[in-house]
Amino acid sequence: MHQVKKHLLAAALLAVMPVVAEAADVSIGAVLPLSGANATLGDDQRRGIELAVDQINRNGGVLGGQKLRVIVEDSGGRAPSALDAAKKLVTVDRVPIVLGEYSSGITIPIGQYLVQEGRVHVNIGSSSGRIRGLGDGAFSVVGLDNVSAAFAARDVIGSGWKKAAVIVPNNAYGQSVAEQFRKAFSTVGGEVVSTILYTEGQTTYRRELQQVERAAPDVYVYSAYGKEAATINREAFELGLNATPWYGIYLSMCTADADPKFVQGQYGLDLNYIGPDGVAYEAAYKTQYKEPFKSSFSGYGYDAVMLAAAAINKAGSADPKAITAALKEIGHGYKGATGDITFDADRQRAAQPYLKLILKNGLQQR
Repeated sequence: MHQVKKHLLAAALLAVMPVVAEAADVSIGAVLPLSGANATLGDDQRRGIELAVDQINRNGGVLGGQKLRVIVEDSGGRAPSALDAAKKLVTVDRVPIVLGEYSSGITIPIGQYLVQEGRVHVNIGSSSGRIRGLGDGAFSVVGLDNVSAAFAARDVIGSGWKKAAVIVPNNAYGQSVAEQFRKAFSTVGGEVVSTILYTEGQTTYRRELQQVERAAPDVYVYSAYGKEAATINREAFELGLNATPWYGIYLSMCTADADPKFVQGQYGLDLNYIGPDGVAYEAAYKTQYKEPFKSSFSGYGYDAVMLAAAAINKAGSADPKAITAALKEIGHGYKGATGDITFDADRQRAAQPYLKLILKNGLQQR
C-alpha cells in the first residue's frame, strides 16, 4: 500500500510539472484588429510583436530566464469586442500590461478600462489627442495628432497648395485630425475650404466625395482605414477627383488595401517606421516574412514589447505599478527601432519622426 502511494505521488508531481513551467512564463496582452476593416494593419502590428518576443526569448527572456509571452486578442475592429478582449486579458489571464489597439475610438475605451483596473496600457497605433488624458499608467509609443497635423500642414503648404478639403472618419481619430489640421494649416497661411466627417462602414462614399468636390480645393487631405480607404480611393478615381492632388495622413494606412491604379501619385506623410537603430529589425522582418513592411505600424508594436520587457526587468517584477515607474524612467532617449522614444509629462511620445512620401509603384520617400 505504501509503494502504491509513492507511485501515485510521483505521478501527481509529473502531472503538475508542465503547469509549473507554464506558470513561470511572464505574460502580457495585446488587443489588435486581426479581422475587420483594419485587418491588414493589425496583422502587421502582430508581426512586430512576434519579432520582439522572439528576440527577447532568444536573449534569455525576462526576470532572469523566464520566457515572455504576448497573448493576442482580436478586436474585430469593434469597440465592444475590444473591451471584452481587454477584460478577458485582465480577469482571466491577469496580465500587467496590454498593448493596442489601432483605431483611436477603440484604443480610448480599452485604455480607460485598463487604467481603471490598475494595469499598464501602451498605445501602439492611435493618435487622437484624447489619449493624452487617459491617466497614469497609459503610455504612447506613437505621436498624437497635434504632432502629425503640424507636420502635414507644413508639408501641404510647402507643396504650394493653399486651399484644402479635408475628408476623415467621424470618430475620435478623424475629429481630432480635422481640428488639429485646421488649426495648423491656418497658422501657416492655408485655408480649409471644406471638411467632411464620413460615417464608417458605408458601401459607397460618392455623395460625400461629390459634396467635397464642389469646394474646388487645391488638394484633398484625407485619412481613412484599410478597406474603407480602398472604397474611397476607387470612387474618387471613378469620379475623376484624382485630377486634383491627394494627400494622405498616414499614407500607408490609406493605400494598403487599395488597387494601386487608384492611388498612383498620391502624396502624404507616414510614421518613420525605421530609425537609426532599426536596421536589424528591418532585416529580421524581411527575413521572417519574405517581403518589405506591409505598413508603417509594425515597428511600434515591436518597440512596445521591447520597452515592456525592459521595464519588467528594471522593476524586477510583473507588478503594474512597478512597471509604470520603470517605463517613466526608461522613456528618456530610449533607442527604439522607430527612433528615439522619450515620454513627455503625460507619458506620450514627445517627438515623432515622419516621412514625406509619394506613391509611385510603391511608397517612395520624397
